[in-house]
Amino acid sequence: MKAMVLERFGTPLRLVETPDPRPSAGQVLIAVEACGVCRTDLHVFDGDLPNPKLPLVLGHEIVGRVVAVGDGVSKGLGGWRVGVPWLGHTCGRCSFCLAGTENLCDAPGFTGYTLDGGFATHVVADANYAFVLPDNWEPVATAPLLCAGLIGWRSLKMAGEGKTIGFYGFGAAAHILAQVCRWRKQDVFAFVRPGDEAASHFARELGATWAGFSDEMPPVQLDAAIIFAPAGELVPKALAAVCKGGAVVCGGIHMSDVPAMPYRLLWGERRIVSVANLTRDDAREFFELVGQASIRTVTTAYPLERANDALADLRAGRINGAAVLVP
Repeated sequence: MKAMVLERFGTPLRLVETPDPRPSAGQVLIAVEACGVCRTDLHVFDGDLPNPKLPLVLGHEIVGRVVAVGDGVSKGLGGWRVGVPWLGHTCGRCSFCLAGTENLCDAPGFTGYTLDGGFATHVVADANYAFVLPDNWEPVATAPLLCAGLIGWRSLKMAGEGKTIGFYGFGAAAHILAQVCRWRKQDVFAFVRPGDEAASHFARELGATWAGFSDEMPPVQLDAAIIFAPAGELVPKALAAVCKGGAVVCGGIHMSDVPAMPYRLLWGERRIVSVANLTRDDAREFFELVGQASIRTVTTAYPLERANDALADLRAGRINGAAVLVP
C-alpha cells in the first residue's frame, strides 16, 4: 500500500509504502479509486482540530472497490464500488445514536482524522459506513459528493426551503448545492472573496441568480444563508442579509471566532445553527437526489503523490469546484 502520511502538524505529507492492511471484524478493505480533498483536511493538517490520530492518512471523500471483507461482513460486497464519508463509525449505544442523531455520537470515529483515510491506494472502513454506489458513477466525479455533497445537503436541510438562499464561500460544497437549489426552484446568491472574479463567474455559470463579494449586501433579503468559509466575521454579515425568521447555517467543522455584534442583527427570530457531521439517512436521501437533480461536479484531479500540491492549491483558492486525488 502507498499512502501520503501526516506525521506532524503543518509538515508536508510523506509518501510511505507498507503492506496492505487487513480488515478486522465488521470492516472492508477498499482499493481507492479516488479521494476528494476537503477544507477539513486542511484543518486537520494545520492542527485546528484537537486530538487527531498521528501519524495519520488524511482523506474522507473516498470512492473505491471492496477487495476483501472481515468476519461478519457479507462476502457479496466483494467487488462493489462504495463510498466512505467523514463519519466512519458510531457507538450505536449513546443517547444520540439511540435517538436517531448519530451525527452527534459521543464516541464516534472520523475518517481521515481519528481513523486513517483515503489519501492512499487502500483503506479499511467500517462496513456499516461504506455506502454502495451505482457502478456507473465515475469515481473522480463522485468523490466530492461524499463530504461536500453530504455536509452541504445537511446544511441545506437546516436552511429550509425558502425562495432565496445565500452561500458564503463558493467552493466544493456550494457548487454542488447550487445545482440542488436550481432543481428545487430556489434562487442562489453567491458571496465570494473580495476581488475573486473567477469564483463569481463560476457561481453564475452554475446558476446563481447573483454573485458578489462577501463584504457586499445582496440585492434582496435572504430567507437563509449558509457559511462554508471558515471565517467567523461572516456571521454578522450573513445575519444582516437574512430576513426576520431567517437562518444562518455554519456548515464547516472549524471557524475563526465570531466577533461581537449588536443584538439587533439577531433580533427578529433570526437564528444561528451549526452542522455537525452527517447521518446515514442524509446519505441515502442525497444519493437518491443526485440523479434527480442531474448534479455534476467540477473537479481537478491530482495523482496521489501530489497531495501536498492539492492542499496548497485549495488553501490558496486556486481550485474551482473540488480537488480529487487519484492513486
